[in-house]
Amino acid sequence: MMRPQTVVMAMACTLALSACAVGPNYHRPAAPPAPVFKEEKGWTPATPARIASEDWWSIYHDPVLSSLENQVAVSNQNLKAAVASYYAAREAVGVTRGSLFPSIGLGAGGTRSGGSGGLNQGTAGFLSSGSTTRTLYDANANGSWDLDIWGKIRRELQSDEAKAQASAADVAAARLSAQASLAEDYFELRAAEQELRLLETSAQDYRVSLQIAQNRVNAGVTTMADVYTARTQLENTVAQENTVELTRAKLEHAIAVLIGRAPSELTLAQGRFTSTVPVVPAGLPSQLLLRRPDIAVAERDLESANAQIGVAEAAWFPSLTLSGSYGYEASSLSTLIRASNSVWSFGPSLAETLFDGGATVAQTREARALYDSAVATYRQTVLSAFQQVEDDLATLRYLQTEYAQDSQALADARRSEALSLNQYKAGVADYATVLTAQTARLNTQINALSVQEQRLVASADLIDAIGGGWNSARLRTSNDGVTESLASTVR
Repeated sequence: MMRPQTVVMAMACTLALSACAVGPNYHRPAAPPAPVFKEEKGWTPATPARIASEDWWSIYHDPVLSSLENQVAVSNQNLKAAVASYYAAREAVGVTRGSLFPSIGLGAGGTRSGGSGGLNQGTAGFLSSGSTTRTLYDANANGSWDLDIWGKIRRELQSDEAKAQASAADVAAARLSAQASLAEDYFELRAAEQELRLLETSAQDYRVSLQIAQNRVNAGVTTMADVYTARTQLENTVAQENTVELTRAKLEHAIAVLIGRAPSELTLAQGRFTSTVPVVPAGLPSQLLLRRPDIAVAERDLESANAQIGVAEAAWFPSLTLSGSYGYEASSLSTLIRASNSVWSFGPSLAETLFDGGATVAQTREARALYDSAVATYRQTVLSAFQQVEDDLATLRYLQTEYAQDSQALADARRSEALSLNQYKAGVADYATVLTAQTARLNTQINALSVQEQRLVASADLIDAIGGGWNSARLRTSNDGVTESLASTVR
């Protein structure tokens, strides 16, 4: 039997060895350099909006939009799926962490055995004994411990923790994507409503023009051609209203699904179309690495892949397992628990693979190749993030100029329409001139509305591109960046 001092020394040596872990330690690779955003140079919003929290939609000052956005985190089904996946990843960490500790169990049983006969040695030699039976009862406590000498389990734990944090970032990415999509659909819906109002107003104006043409025909100063032209213009405008109403209906259905409701359960009242476009400064590219959930996902996947190299390399070294048991064995259940019936065992076991056909070499190379792939994916994610921000900044800058030009063009179109109509009433211009002026005015109005809609959508997309109010530092907190209100959606 081993002396207690020997056992203590062996355990101390084992713990000392377990302080090391094979495989490379993780260091975040350098991302593509970008000191500033090119498209932000020379363009400073007059009154930039600041995002103070993840409730970024409040900068639009629209209570209906805010009410809808608040329902995304509660009812969006894609988001619930992401949260459930996060919980699964977090529990996988607990499974791996449990492998660091001994496994202890209890057991009890009874066995009855026998044979058809045999030879027993007696005083007169070997005699036939006939059939025999035997009953044996046992009760024991047993345990085993796979010692993580080379750090394989710790590397697996590091990998699982990184995966759980990546899953938490996936939740943030899914939430931000749903919120940005809802805001964009909402702005497009309000723009469709505004276009309907423009078409309805134009239809009223065209009815007036039709009546003027009819009066001139009755007075004998023009032909029915003017009436038919005016009527065609009116009918085309009314038909166009149906197309816009269909667009609005589809957008309302999309919003309902984003907040986790059936389209039949959501009816949005007509609302105003905002004329103010809040612009959020993009900040520095270096900040983008901390604020984008998708970048955090790629970076956490990278650390997980790095840890898997250590897991693969640990296969080169022998595994050590300590196992032992203590219990009782007796042929009678009533006398089982007695000191004289106690049995015990304890001992280490060492295992090493001598030949596996190159599988360990291939696994190590595979892990390193997957790490290289994760590095490339991380850098590509960063580049794509920079591109999205640059695109949105350019969009906002050029659309701002275009909207100012469209506003001036609309003022000129309205003056041209008024002059043409007055000239037609006076008989010094034909109806084709009026038709051209009215069509130009309506098209200019719709173009200006479309540009304003694109500016609002681009502003929401820019907020999405810079990560909203999220920050990757939250991944290091106790709940891995998943808020309790969000986590409760799947409880």
